[in-house]
Amino acid sequence: MMKPEITDLADVMQNLRPYTQPPDVTHNTAQSRRMTAADRVNRYNQSRQSSASDDNMGTVTGTGRWKVSAKIQQLLNTLKRPKRRPLPEFYEDDDIELEIAANPKDPNAPKPEGSSMTSAVGEQLVVPSGLPRNLEAAIQRYGSATYKAPVATVLDPNGKLTITLTYGKLLSRSQKIAYTLLNKAFSKGGETCLKSGDRIALVYPNNDPINFICAFYGCLQAGIVPVPIEVPLTRRDAGSQQIGFLLGSCGIQVALTSEACLKGLPKTATGEVVAFKGWPKLQWFVTEHLAKTPKDWLPPPRLTDDTPAYIEYTTDRDGSVMGVTVTRAAMLAHCRTQTMACNYTEGENMVCVLDFKREVGLWHSVLTSVLNGMHVVFIPYALMKVNPASWMQMITKYRASVAVVKSRDLHWGLLATKDHKEVSLSSLRLLLVADGANPWSLSSCDQFLSVFQAKGLRPDAICPCASSSECLTVSVRRPGRAGVNATGRGVLSMSGLSYGVVRVDQENSLTSLTLQDCGQVMPGCVIVVVKMDGPSYLCKTDEVGEICVNSGATGSQYWGLQGLTNSTFRVQPLGSDGKPIGEAEYTRSGLLGFLGPGGLVFVCGSRDGLMTVTGRKHNADDIIATVLAVEPMKFIYRGRIAVFSIRVLRDERICVIAEQRPDCSEEESFQWMSRVLQAVDSIHQVGIYCLALVPPNYLPKTPLGGIHLSETKRRFLEGTLHPANVLLCPHTCVTNLPKPREVHSAADFVTDVGPASVMVGNIVQGNRLASAQGRDMGIVDEESDSARKFQFISEILRWRAQSTADHVIFTLLNSKGAVATMLSCSQLHKKAERVGNLLLEKGKINTGDHVALIFPPGIDLICAFYGCLYVGAVPVTIRPPHPQNLQTTLPTVRMIVDVSKSVLVLSNQNVIKLLKSKEASNVVDIKSWPVTLDTDDMPKKKLPVMYRAPTAEMLAYLDFSVSTTGMLAGIKMSHAAVTSLCRSMKLACELYPSRHIALCLDPYCGLGFALWCLSSIYSGHHSILIPPSEVEVNPALWLTAVSQYRVRDTFCSYGVMELCTKGLGSSVNQLKQRGVNLGCVRTCVVVAEERPRITLTTSFSKLFSALGLSPRAVSTSFGCRVNVAICLQGASSPEPSTVYVDLRALRNDRVSLVERGSPHSLCLMESGKLLPGVKVIIANPETKGQCGDSHLGEIWVQSSHNASGYFTIYGDESDYADHFSARLVTGNTGEVYARTGYLGFLRRTECSQQQGGTQLSGTTTLLGGSATAISQPQGDTSSGELHDAVFVVGALDETVMLRGMRYHPIDIENSVMRCHKKIAECAVFTWTNLLVVVVELDGNENEALDLVPLVTNTVLEEHHLIVGVVVVVDPGVVPINSRGEKQRMHLRDGFLADQLDPIYVAYNM
Repeated sequence: MMKPEITDLADVMQNLRPYTQPPDVTHNTAQSRRMTAADRVNRYNQSRQSSASDDNMGTVTGTGRWKVSAKIQQLLNTLKRPKRRPLPEFYEDDDIELEIAANPKDPNAPKPEGSSMTSAVGEQLVVPSGLPRNLEAAIQRYGSATYKAPVATVLDPNGKLTITLTYGKLLSRSQKIAYTLLNKAFSKGGETCLKSGDRIALVYPNNDPINFICAFYGCLQAGIVPVPIEVPLTRRDAGSQQIGFLLGSCGIQVALTSEACLKGLPKTATGEVVAFKGWPKLQWFVTEHLAKTPKDWLPPPRLTDDTPAYIEYTTDRDGSVMGVTVTRAAMLAHCRTQTMACNYTEGENMVCVLDFKREVGLWHSVLTSVLNGMHVVFIPYALMKVNPASWMQMITKYRASVAVVKSRDLHWGLLATKDHKEVSLSSLRLLLVADGANPWSLSSCDQFLSVFQAKGLRPDAICPCASSSECLTVSVRRPGRAGVNATGRGVLSMSGLSYGVVRVDQENSLTSLTLQDCGQVMPGCVIVVVKMDGPSYLCKTDEVGEICVNSGATGSQYWGLQGLTNSTFRVQPLGSDGKPIGEAEYTRSGLLGFLGPGGLVFVCGSRDGLMTVTGRKHNADDIIATVLAVEPMKFIYRGRIAVFSIRVLRDERICVIAEQRPDCSEEESFQWMSRVLQAVDSIHQVGIYCLALVPPNYLPKTPLGGIHLSETKRRFLEGTLHPANVLLCPHTCVTNLPKPREVHSAADFVTDVGPASVMVGNIVQGNRLASAQGRDMGIVDEESDSARKFQFISEILRWRAQSTADHVIFTLLNSKGAVATMLSCSQLHKKAERVGNLLLEKGKINTGDHVALIFPPGIDLICAFYGCLYVGAVPVTIRPPHPQNLQTTLPTVRMIVDVSKSVLVLSNQNVIKLLKSKEASNVVDIKSWPVTLDTDDMPKKKLPVMYRAPTAEMLAYLDFSVSTTGMLAGIKMSHAAVTSLCRSMKLACELYPSRHIALCLDPYCGLGFALWCLSSIYSGHHSILIPPSEVEVNPALWLTAVSQYRVRDTFCSYGVMELCTKGLGSSVNQLKQRGVNLGCVRTCVVVAEERPRITLTTSFSKLFSALGLSPRAVSTSFGCRVNVAICLQGASSPEPSTVYVDLRALRNDRVSLVERGSPHSLCLMESGKLLPGVKVIIANPETKGQCGDSHLGEIWVQSSHNASGYFTIYGDESDYADHFSARLVTGNTGEVYARTGYLGFLRRTECSQQQGGTQLSGTTTLLGGSATAISQPQGDTSSGELHDAVFVVGALDETVMLRGMRYHPIDIENSVMRCHKKIAECAVFTWTNLLVVVVELDGNENEALDLVPLVTNTVLEEHHLIVGVVVVVDPGVVPINSRGEKQRMHLRDGFLADQLDPIYVAYNM
C-alpha cells in the first residue's frame, strides 16, 4: 500500500491526536498490529464544518497548500471504511435520556415567590479597650502580670486527677518551642532548619490540650504555620492517605508531638515511626523537656498580617482533605468578633467538650480564651464515654460561666440521670451549642432546658451557632439576649425544602421540619444567600441557598488548590440582572439555609450532606433524624448511622448504613428495615436505594469516635464493608430506566412490515442481504469406483490398512507426556475387526442395531467405533460416568443409552466395574442395563465379511450432546455427511499423511468426536491424542507435546485453554528453559459451540507468546447440533478479525459497529472461517425472512455435512420440527437450510497487508450494494481479497427477554464478574420476569453481602436492568458441562427446588 498524501487539514489534525487510538477499554491482541491513525487516509473527521466541501465542490483547501480535485476528494469520502464517528462523539453522552428522566421537571413544584433578598449586615465590631492587641501580646501580658492564673485544666479519663497549665508556664514553654524550632537542625545533614512561614504538623491526642496549646503558640511566636492533624493509630487509618496528601502539599517535614503520643505510635522493627500510607517522610519531635532559651532571645519581629497563622484541615464529602489557610489578621479579627458576640471577659471559666484542634473547639477554647485571659477546663472524649455528666459536674465545681458543647453532649448529659442531683448550672451565662445547625440540635436543646431549668439553667444561656472551616463562625445566638426577634423557630414543610423553597407547615405535621435559628450575623460581617447550583445568583427571600460570608474573619484559601480556592473564597454574588452586587468577595460556608426575620440565620443542611434524587434535594442529616426516630436506641447501636448517596444510572441513590445492636435477630432486623423504608418514604417522599446493617463498631471511625462517612462510602462501593443484613430497593427507587421496547410478534406482521418489504428495504438502502459461503469443494464424480470407496469412512480405513499398513496414525499420551499407545493403520484395522467379531458372536448384533460405546478418551474408543461400522451397527459414543460424581453423571449416561435405543453396551473393564458398582446401584437400577461387553476380552479372529451400506445416505453414527439449556439432543450422521465433513476439513486445514495434529479435547460429540475418530482415517495424518483429564494432572502436557512433535495444527477445548492459562501462568519461564517452543504452531483452534471467549483466548495468546506462539494462530471454531463444523480456521486463512459492536443495539437485534473503547461496546471475534462447501445465511427466527447485514438473526446453514436430522430430542420436540428443513419466506424460497439455533451476523472482512508483508490485520467493512456473496478462494491472502466473517453472538435458547429487549446472559455475567474481586463465577437466568443473578463467592461468608449492592449497581448501570434476586453461593455451585459451558437452566431448576444451599439470598424490592 503506498503512503497516501495528506489531503486535508482534518487529516493533519487527525495525526496530532493526543492518543493514537481511542482509549483502550477492551484489550485484544490485535493491539500491536492496530494501524495507527497516521497510516491511512482518514475520512473520519466529519466534525469540522464541512461547508467548504459542500458549497464549492471544486477544491477543498485546508491551509491552501494541499489542493485536491473534487473527484479524488469524493473518492476519498466514499472509501469503504467503517464510518468512524468523529472523536467528540465518543465522549458525548449517549445516555442523555436517562439524565433527563432522572431530573424531571415537575409542573406542580412550588416556586420561590419572595423578592430578591438583601444582605444581612452585622453590628459594627467594637474591640473592648482592655483587650491585648494580638495573641502574642496576650501571652506576654497574662504570662507576666497574672502568671499564676490558670489557662487550661485537663481531667484524666477517670475524671479525678487534673493537670493545670498557668499563663506563666504557657509563656515560657511556648517561647522554648519557638526558639528550638527556629534554631534546631531537624535532619541529619543539618539542612532542615525551619524558618518563619514554613508549615509544621501538630500531632497531639485528644486528651492532651496542654502540650497542644504550648506547641500552637510556640509556632505562632516563631512565625511557623501549625497544621493540627489527628493522631494516626495504624499504618492505614481511614482517610490517612488524604491527610498525607495535605501534609505533602504543605511541604511539611517535621511533626511536633508529645512524649506519650510518640510512644504510642506504631513503630518499625528498628524503632522508627512507621511510614503512614501516603504520608511524606517526617521528623518527629517531642515538644516537652526543652532546654531554657538564652536570656537575650526574642521572637522574630512580627510578620505581616496577611501571612498564614495556621492551617485547619477540612474534609469534603468524598473524603478529600483540604487545608483552609487562616491569616494572622483573620485569626485576630475572628477572636475579636467572638469576644464581642459572646461577651467574654478576663478570668472567666469555660468548660470545653469539643475537639480543640479545629473549628469551634479551637476558636473558643484555644484562641479567643487566651486573648481574653480565660481559664478552660477540657473534658476529653474518653472521659465523656465513661461519665457523660462530667462536663456538668465541672461547671458546678468551677462555677463556669461558659460551656462549649455539641448537641450529642446535651443528649448524653440527659441520659446520665443518676448524676443529676449534685449538678448546678446557675453560673452558666453561655451554653454554646457548636452544631446548632443540625436538625436534631433543636430537640436536644429543648429537652436539656426542660430538665435543667430546675438546676438553674437560664433559657437565654442556650446559644446555638453555625460555623464552617472556610467561614469560621457564621452566626451565633447572643447570650442574655434581649429585644424582639432575638430568637426564633420555624416549622417548615419538608416537601417545600426538597424543592429549595421555604414554606410554613402545621406545628405537629409528620412531614414538617422544625428549625431553630443559629443567631445573628457576627459583628463586622455581611451574609448573603446564593443559589446552590450554577452561577452565584442571590436567592429570593423564601428560597434555600448556600450561605456566604464577607468579613475580615474568614479563611483565605485552600492551601495549594487555586481553582477550588477561587470558587469558594472569591465568590461575587450576582443580582437578578446578572451583574455582581458589589466589589466585595464572599466565602461559601458550605451551609444551606435562609435568612429569617431580624437577620436570624436558619440552617437546614450542608452542601456535603445534600443528596439530589430525581431533581429533589434531601439532606442526609434529616434522613438520619427520621431513621433514628424509628425506635432509636432499641435497635441502632449508639445511634451510629451513615447516610450518603451514590450515583447509579445517572441519578443519586440514597444508602443508609447503620450499626445494629449486638443481639438482634434477623427477624427484628427486617422488621426494623421495612419500618425505616416506610418512614422515609412517608416523611421525605423519597425511596431508600440500599439499607444495610453492620455489626456494632464496624463502621470506620473518625478519631473522635464519629463515623468516617467518606471511608464508609468507599468501603461500601469497593465491597469491603461486610454488612450483616442488606436490603436493596431498586424496583421502587429507579424511576429513570429507558422505556421498555414494544416487541411485535409474528402475528402483528400482517399490518406491519413483512419480510418481503424488509428485503426490498435492505436492497434499496444498499444493505447486503446476509449470506456467505466457503469455497467450492470441487466436483466429485459420484459414480466412479474411487468415489464410491471414499463415500464410506470404514472402507477408507480398510484401504489405508492395505496401502500404508505401518503408517502410525494415532499416538495416545499419558500425563507424563510418554507414549501410552501407538497405532498404525493395520493395527487399527485388526482391532476393529476383533470388535466386529465380538459384536457378531457374543452380541448377536443385527445390521442397524445401536451400540453404546462408553470409553474414556483414548484408542479403545476409536477401535470400537470402527468395529461397529465393520458389522453395520450404529455406534453411539458416550462419556463414561465420573467416579467422584456418579450422582450427576451416571443418570445422563443411562439416559443416553435408553434414548438412543442402544441394544448393547461396549466398554472396558474399569468402566464396567464402575457401572456395576455398589455406588452406581444407589443412583440407577444396575440390573436394567443392556448386555454389556468388555473389549479387553476379545476373540482373535478375522472378520469373515465386511458390511457395506447400500447407500451413503444411510446412518453412520449417532451423536448425543447435552445443550447448555439441559436439552439432550441426538443427531443422525450419514456416511455421506461423515466423508463430506472430513473432506471439507482436509481442504481447509491442508491435512496430509505427513502432518502431525495434536488433539486435546473430549471425543464424544460434535467436532471433537470428528477430529478424534474420523479425520485421521480420511486424511491419513498422525493424530497425537491427549485426554484433557491428563492435562488436569499436568497442565504443561499439551503444550510440551505440541513443541516436541513440532505440531503445526492443534485443537483444544476452552477447558484445556483455561487449565493452561491458570496452571502455567507462573511457570512460562521454566517451560522456556526446558526448550518448549510454540513457534511451529500455525493454527491453534478452540473447538466450541458458543460465542468465542475473547478474554480467555487473548490472555492465552499473550501468556504463551513468550514461548513463540504467534498471536494470529489462536482462533475458535463454530459448530452446533445441526452441523458440527460450520467454521474452522484454515491453514492459510487470514487471521480472525474482531469487531466492536454496540451492546444496546444488539439488545434490539441490530448490529452497529463502533470504535474500540467506545461506551457500551462489546468485542466479538469471528469464529474461524466458513468451511468449504458450507453456505450460511442470517434469517429472522420469527418471520423467517432473510436479514440484512446490519441485523442480528439466526444463523442458517446449508452443507453436505449437515446432520440428517434429530434422532431424538429429549425435552420438547414440537419446536424442532423444522430445524433441518427451514425455508426462507422471501427471495430464494426453494433452498432448504438447517437452523442452528444460534444468533449471529455476517461481516465482509478484508485483509490488508502492512508494509512488512508479514502481518495481516482484519478490518471489517459494511459493504453496500452487492446482495450476493463473493465466494472466498482460500489460499494466498496477500491479494487483500474479501472474505465473509461469521460472528456468533449466542444461543437463541439462552437469551433472556427483559423489558422487550434480548439479552445474552454472558454479557450480564461478564459485567458481574468485573464488579468485585471475590466473585469466582456467576450465572444469570430469569424467573417470572425477574432477573436472578447467582454469584460464587471465593472468600469468607461475612463478605457475601458486600456483593449484593455491587451486583445490582453494575447490572443497572451497564445493562439498564433491575436485578430481582441475588443469590450468593459457594464456589463450584454453578453447573458447568463437559464443554465448559454454564448450564443455566439446570441452575434455575436447582434454585426453584431450593437445592443450592446458598450463603445468602437477597430479594431486591
